[in-house]
Amino acid sequence: MRYMASYDLMETVRNTNQWLGASALAMASYPAFSMFPNPGLNWMAAWGEVTERTFSRIVVKPDWNIPAIPGNDGQDHVVSAEISLSRDFGDLLHFKISGRPTPPRKVLLVAPMSGHYATLLRSTVISLLPDCDVYITDWHNARDIPVSAGKFDVEDYTLYLVDFMKHLGPDTHVIAVCQPAPLALAATAYLAEEAPDAQPRTLTLIGGPIDPGAAPTEVTDFGHSVTMGQLEHMMIQRVGFKYAGVGRKVYPGLLQLSSFISMNAETHFKAFSNQIGRVARGEAHEHDKHNKFYDEYLAVMDMTAEFYLSTVDRIFKNHEIASNNFTVAGRKVDIGKITTVAVKTVEGSKDDISAPGQCVAALDLLTGLPDSKKASHLEEGAGHYGIFAGGSWRENIRPLVLNFIDENSGDPQPKAKKAANKNQAA
Repeated sequence: MRYMASYDLMETVRNTNQWLGASALAMASYPAFSMFPNPGLNWMAAWGEVTERTFSRIVVKPDWNIPAIPGNDGQDHVVSAEISLSRDFGDLLHFKISGRPTPPRKVLLVAPMSGHYATLLRSTVISLLPDCDVYITDWHNARDIPVSAGKFDVEDYTLYLVDFMKHLGPDTHVIAVCQPAPLALAATAYLAEEAPDAQPRTLTLIGGPIDPGAAPTEVTDFGHSVTMGQLEHMMIQRVGFKYAGVGRKVYPGLLQLSSFISMNAETHFKAFSNQIGRVARGEAHEHDKHNKFYDEYLAVMDMTAEFYLSTVDRIFKNHEIASNNFTVAGRKVDIGKITTVAVKTVEGSKDDISAPGQCVAALDLLTGLPDSKKASHLEEGAGHYGIFAGGSWRENIRPLVLNFIDENSGDPQPKAKKAANKNQAA
């Protein structure tokens, strides 16, 4: 009950700040005040507008808002997001483009479950849609999942990816961004032993912590500076009475958001101060750069406690993927069993979340894969966000990934040619 009370207290604080912002905006916008113009009222209204928008976005899942895609026929084709496979903790979402032939490239984009919704990859999806048939993992907010649905940890996450890959078939190209990279690698290795014919054609790992010890960052340092008991005591709460997942142990999105902001507190404070000034001067608008970024950045979701704790314990502390000792459902997953799936790693030289060296470590684990099917790319000057959604992705990395997909789209195990007929001319 203590954890439920603290969860509801956080929601109360958020709701109160949203109300204060809305009240300040309404009060400063009272028509009678226009008789006595006062710059202070403009600033009060601006503070209220920014504050109300900020705290209201925290509990709202953003829409995909995918624009129409221009086709070779000179027409714009409408994009709709449809559920291809539904599960309790996440769905396989398909971006269907009406009136357009299905492109030959079928891509499964594995979105991270690290505090934000899959919509964080909206710009990545938009950049791939003109050339690919895109699917994405759409993870659910743990606060909305009843306790009766059971647990969800790193092994369950891996098995979800296995099911998604089986559903899509062997002509799929998987792109895993950040957190799911090690688990996507494990899921592919699981298929290599259990269902070889369901393996994807290619696997692209972007900025993922395959070996967190290869290049320490603030994230890895934090994982080693606290015990699992301390982490559970500090971070884990039970969902309050307001949501369907009441009683479920989670790592609350609001706590995650406070951690995100604390890493660059000065930058965020300056961004919001400047935005209040722009609103007061009438220079801001609904879809300006600040709102576009923070509407997504502030929208956070709860993670199940078992997923968060098992990620820290098994991926970051015990390095089970890096040491090839990861197990799923009691069975050891041997990454060396991957022999036909082409694998490419992508890193950013200025990535402070998954530093260079952490992701490319995957190639050393692929002892059964020929070098001709391994590739890596280090993007100079790119940070973590830039390697999958920024200018570096659009201009450099995306073309490289598409070329890698095309080069490995054929049958990974070509059938042996029949012996030539002795009577056939040479």
